[in-house]
Amino acid sequence: MGSRLASADGVYLRNSVQTAAKILVVGHFAVGKTTFIGTMSEIPPLRTEEVMTQASAGIDDLRAVPEKTTTTVAMDFGRLTLSERLVLYLFGTPGQQRFVQVWEDMARGALGALILVDPQRLQESFPVMDLVEQYGIPYAIAVNRFDGTPDHALDEIREALDLLPETPVVNCDARDQKSSADCLITLVRYLQSRLN
Repeated sequence: MGSRLASADGVYLRNSVQTAAKILVVGHFAVGKTTFIGTMSEIPPLRTEEVMTQASAGIDDLRAVPEKTTTTVAMDFGRLTLSERLVLYLFGTPGQQRFVQVWEDMARGALGALILVDPQRLQESFPVMDLVEQYGIPYAIAVNRFDGTPDHALDEIREALDLLPETPVVNCDARDQKSSADCLITLVRYLQSRLN
């Protein structure tokens, strides 16, 4: 066989892959990271979701997402082949501050980060952005549009988050493959532009 594709579901990479890039998919609690990776992964995604218990009462703020019953406790993982030669490994981090220790290992070797934000809870994005900047990881912002939320102009989001002019800001629907793919393409192009 000319490739290592050993199964019909495409679990194995082709021999032609020359570059693998680690991308973090990050954001605050309940912003859509697990959904995003599940939407984009070409393999069954690894999920470490657990049912939320009374132990998280008073710690995890469910006011904006009262229907949420599970949370990521370690990481999400998926893979996306962008071309014959380039594959992205997507690592999703837990959004709660109590899991911040996971970040050091997750950030190691990351080429870039896609920060998902909820336009209704922008203030919750600042601690996440601080961590990404602390580890020196270039990033793009993906504004995850939830059903029934008001539409904010991207320039307003940029200003509210106090972003540098070159930081990409794009709209996203983490449930939609094309929308999510556009976000990753924007991030990859941004990362490539920084190398030139």
